[in-house]
Formats: sequence, structure tokens, C-alpha cells
Amino acid sequence: MTVDGEPVAVRHREGTVHGFLALRTPEGRVLAAGDLIQTVDGDTVTARVVFRFRDGSLDDETTVFSQNGSFRLISNHRVQKGPLFPQPADVFIEVATGRVTSRYQGKRKEKIEKERMVLPPDLANGMIFQMVKNIAAGTRETRLSYIAATPFPRLVKLSVTPQAEETFSIAGTLQKAIPFNLRVELGGIAAIIAPLVGKQPADTNIWIAGGDAPAFVKSEGPHYLGGPIWRTETASPVWDSDKG
Repeated sequence: MTVDGEPVAVRHREGTVHGFLALRTPEGRVLAAGDLIQTVDGDTVTARVVFRFRDGSLDDETTVFSQNGSFRLISNHRVQKGPLFPQPADVFIEVATGRVTSRYQGKRKEKIEKERMVLPPDLANGMIFQMVKNIAAGTRETRLSYIAATPFPRLVKLSVTPQAEETFSIAGTLQKAIPFNLRVELGGIAAIIAPLVGKQPADTNIWIAGGDAPAFVKSEGPHYLGGPIWRTETASPVWDSDKG
């Protein structure tokens, strides 16, 4: 299946960073501590996001992409396992060969699905946050491609649209952020059937603080098909000396 799309232009180059994240329920209960570890070698970026859950579950995603004029995915590997993931998954995407390998747990043993797909240049697996930060102001809609494991690999479209600006505060100082809504477009007959059987994925929302150096603020959405809404935020350290 081929879906044509244009990659997002690089307006703000990614750099080396180690960010700390927290994954929470919408009510604020902490589910997992996370790390974003990103390194750069020339025009190639390797970004790893790992969430370690309190119950022992794991969501571990490593993405390699280039940023020479536009963002282009090179490879993506995501592993989800543990009690919080009803369908453990291990999906690897290699763009140059079109190879997509999905490992998942069948009823009695692990199963492996291997496919070769024609992968479009706007494939966004593992780098949605980076791409959204670079969407030009005034863009009404950006369409990106994404491989969803259901558990069989399937190429879908994401419709990304900016919403009305919102206000938040940092240490009592007011700041502005633009929420972006991400909706999965299944396409074809699946688009008609999905809402009827409860399989239409819930939307994801990403808040980006603008300016000369756009920054991720938070996101809310499912981490797997049919999953609950979880909130990802940047986390601040708490020192032992601050606990009194």
C-alpha cells in the first residue's frame, strides 16, 4: 500500500539532550518515569524514549532519523511489554528496505509478522513530537504517515491540526502553548466499520510552546490501540534536601 506525503521541513534542528518525563493518568496519578535521550551525529539523530512503569511494564522506543532539509525516518524500534499492555509488541521498521517486523504474543506462543512495504517520505513513527515542533505557523492541516501495529503492521494517515492557543505557567510566569490535535485516519472500509466496533483510535493532543525555540510541553493520548488516555509531561527533579 502506498500513501504519498511530503516530509516536514526542518526549521529547528534537533540537538543532544537528556530530558526527564513523567507519564500520568488524566487525574494526575503517576504511572511511569521516563527518559528522552537524544544524540546527534552530523545530520543523523538517534532518539530513545523509555518509560519504566511502577508495575514493571516497559515502553521503550528508539528512533533514528535524518534532518538534512526535512525530517526523514531511518529506523524505528518500539517494545511494549508488561501488565499494562494487554498485547505485548515488538515492532521494527527499516525504511531503506521497507522491512517491517512485528513480534507479538499469540494464544500459545510468540508470533512474527514480516512485511515489505513501500514507505512514504513523511513516515512519522518515533518522531511525531519533533515534526510537530517544526510545523510552520498558519498551517491549517499537516498530514503524516504512520505504521500502526494492530498487531499486524498497517500504514495509516495522521491529520495534525493546530487548535486555539492556551496559557500555562512556569514558576508563576505565564507562557503560551499551541495544542495540536492528531487524528488517525484509517481510510477505506475500515473508516466506516471502526466507529461501530469501537476500534477508531482516540485522538492525541500535543502542546508546543512557540517562539524561537519551540518546546514540547505535554501530550495526552493512548500509547497503544484501544488504550486509555495517558498524559506525558516534562518532569522536574525533587532533591532529598527539599523534602525537609
